[in-house]
Amino acid sequence: MPDPGFWKRSTAALLADLATSDQGLTSPEAALRLARYGRNDAAAPKRAAAWLRLLKRLGNPLVVILLIASGLSAVTGDVASFVIITAIVLLSVLLDFVQESRAQTAVDALREQVALRADVRRDGVEASLPAAQLVPGDIVRLSAGDLVPADGVLLSAHDLFVNQALLTGESYPVEKRAADQGDPASEISEVGCIALAGTSVISGSAVLLVCRTGRETMLGQLADTLIAKPPPTSFEIGLRRFSMLILWITLVLVMLVMAESMAFHRPWIQALVFALALAVGLTPELLPMIMTITLARGAVRLSHQQVIVKNLPSIHNLGAMDVLCTDKTGTLTEARIALTKHVDMAGNDSPRVLTLAWLNSHFESGLKSPLDDAILAHETIDPAPWRKIDEVPFDFERRRVSVLLERDGARTLILKGAPEDVMRLCTFTEMPDGTTQALTDDLRAQLRTSFDLWSAQGFRLLGIASRAEAADQATAVLTDEKDLAFAGFAVFLDPPKVSAGKALAALAAAGVVVKVLTGDNEQVARHLCAELGFDAGQALNGTELAALSDEALIGRLATTRLFCRVTPQQKLRVILALKRMGQTVGFLGDGINDAPALHAADVGISVDSAADVAKAAAEIVLLEQDLGVVHAGVMEGRRTIVNTGKYILMASSANFGNIFSMVLAGLILPFLPLLPIQVLLTNLIYDFAQTGLPLDNVDSEATLRPIHWEIRLIERFMIVMGPISTLFDVITFAVLLLAFHAGEPFFRTGWFIESLVTQILMIFTVRTRRHLFASKPGRAVVMLAFGTAALTLALPFLPGIGRWFEFTHPPAAYFAYLAVVVAAFLVSSELMKRVFYARIAPAIGR
Repeated sequence: MPDPGFWKRSTAALLADLATSDQGLTSPEAALRLARYGRNDAAAPKRAAAWLRLLKRLGNPLVVILLIASGLSAVTGDVASFVIITAIVLLSVLLDFVQESRAQTAVDALREQVALRADVRRDGVEASLPAAQLVPGDIVRLSAGDLVPADGVLLSAHDLFVNQALLTGESYPVEKRAADQGDPASEISEVGCIALAGTSVISGSAVLLVCRTGRETMLGQLADTLIAKPPPTSFEIGLRRFSMLILWITLVLVMLVMAESMAFHRPWIQALVFALALAVGLTPELLPMIMTITLARGAVRLSHQQVIVKNLPSIHNLGAMDVLCTDKTGTLTEARIALTKHVDMAGNDSPRVLTLAWLNSHFESGLKSPLDDAILAHETIDPAPWRKIDEVPFDFERRRVSVLLERDGARTLILKGAPEDVMRLCTFTEMPDGTTQALTDDLRAQLRTSFDLWSAQGFRLLGIASRAEAADQATAVLTDEKDLAFAGFAVFLDPPKVSAGKALAALAAAGVVVKVLTGDNEQVARHLCAELGFDAGQALNGTELAALSDEALIGRLATTRLFCRVTPQQKLRVILALKRMGQTVGFLGDGINDAPALHAADVGISVDSAADVAKAAAEIVLLEQDLGVVHAGVMEGRRTIVNTGKYILMASSANFGNIFSMVLAGLILPFLPLLPIQVLLTNLIYDFAQTGLPLDNVDSEATLRPIHWEIRLIERFMIVMGPISTLFDVITFAVLLLAFHAGEPFFRTGWFIESLVTQILMIFTVRTRRHLFASKPGRAVVMLAFGTAALTLALPFLPGIGRWFEFTHPPAAYFAYLAVVVAAFLVSSELMKRVFYARIAPAIGR
């Protein structure tokens, strides 16, 4: 790569230094440089190597202490326990590591589908390649809406304005120009002839010589401070609270068990290993893996619905989303905009209006809007006689664009934009007979009436105006946009999307309130909403919104579902106000200035055809711009939350019950109720039984409304359902000691089987709010649950294994008792579950 200060060198010197030309690199040379410099992914989160991720799992403090303690027991002679404990710990860690790695690999493959691409010159031909494959020496074409993919020098630039806010904090676009001899500036952010990775092209076009990629870019060097991590979702915050709760309970248990062991004068090393094995077994160490698998499974299923998830935790917010803010173009309409008429102020077809509109769209350098595309597609006009002098680029505050053109020595400023603003800037009007006269109040009223009539019929309009300029005027500035002559209207039709009406109804039925945020006027938007059967409620336009305080805006949001003539900054303000009300807000945007709103929303959604800036800011990218796809994503997000919640409910209730069982057993028994290796084996088998939950079926009623994380529900469920497990454990203690007169091996074997089988089969009770047999579990859940239950029953009889874990063969009478106690346990659990959801959950709001 070039030395620091490369921008001070001439273009010719840089091309020579990088061994490239204006025809770009050859593919073989690019491949060699990619291997040398690495991928161009400065802002991408870096995944540690596989061996480091595995080592991190083994580095769990509880696991390390357990292995050390079991090693000490091996020194004292119990080598077999050390070997078995080590094997079980390694097997459990490997299960977690393999499952999570496979899930993450699947998600990475999905992200590649919507990775940013760049127009690169390779082998003398321009091709669209993933931006991550760029290398120093590549030649890249930039246009409005693109993210600059790497640091480089501009070989050419045409009306190029770049937003560098990410790097400099300056929100106003900066003009960039090519400079053959370099730039003497000492600070890279002040250099006018370079473009930096992570900045965005607001308008114009350019050709960039890539000089630095990946971590060598300015963005790469500052990535850790500039690229803020997304705030944790409410679900993630709840999970942390839950994990800390279990951790504190586990620590208390360890101290109690150690105290009991000391009181009964048990060997301290055996008591320590037992307590640590309990701690490892009771901590929800499987939770990250279950979370990743469940989310990854949801991401894969969403990809089948044309929804690509870039950030896995956003699936939770998608399921919790209760407000969706969206534009209407392409979402509620077909985005097949056609120019149907070009009329003068009298409503007559006017070739001059078409010519002015076409020239403006043809010569403007910013990102072409669908309206521009419709104008240019309507008819082709020869631009050869015209020469562009300058322009005032479009921006969302002004809602218009002006170009200064010259023909035969005469210069003309041509303006098009929102009709209300264009009419306000005009003091003259072109009459049907070709003359120009003053725009009187009566003529203004006539134009306004025409505008309202077209809008009421659902047509979108642009106002077209012009003004003759001096022959030597070399620039166009904002102050030139005055004293214009109004030429007429360009009239467009964008038919409503056939599927939008059903999608809006489906979202409403699912408890998601849709709010339309559009740059169009109220009449056009209301006409469209009426055609789709969508109740727009009250409307608020940009001017009214600007006059409201934040508190007053919040007061209007409950009844307002239509926001018209709003700017991107006003969209952001609406989203922030909704979030202040406690709503989980989604925003669907694809525009060049939608990035702030996409970042601010709980769920930023864009489309694959959006500007790079919008796609980069979004957490979820739709391959198809359709609200029906969003609805499918919402339902999948809810299913994902439900299946994650099943594991949490299982882990909390089972662990809480085991805590009391262990404490009580320690008080009444002169020996350890389970050996450390048996505790760890219980944990391993139970963990494996639950790995089918991410693939479980979900009851239809569980996804009817937005699902918000509620840790109080988990805590109450744990307190209510956990003691049931303890009750049947105590009954089993009594039966084993009093009826079977069990010694240490039989007691441990009998409790191991009863405790584990009841925990495993409780999955079928906890996984649904319905009656146990009224909800069909997933095939994976059934196979893993019954498979692990059968393994538990068979373990004492397996040659060698039973001896390793010091199991004994229970008598036939024990299995008769086990059948009774399992049936009674499931009936009791089912009854308590129904009481919980009928009496306790409603008081929490769930």
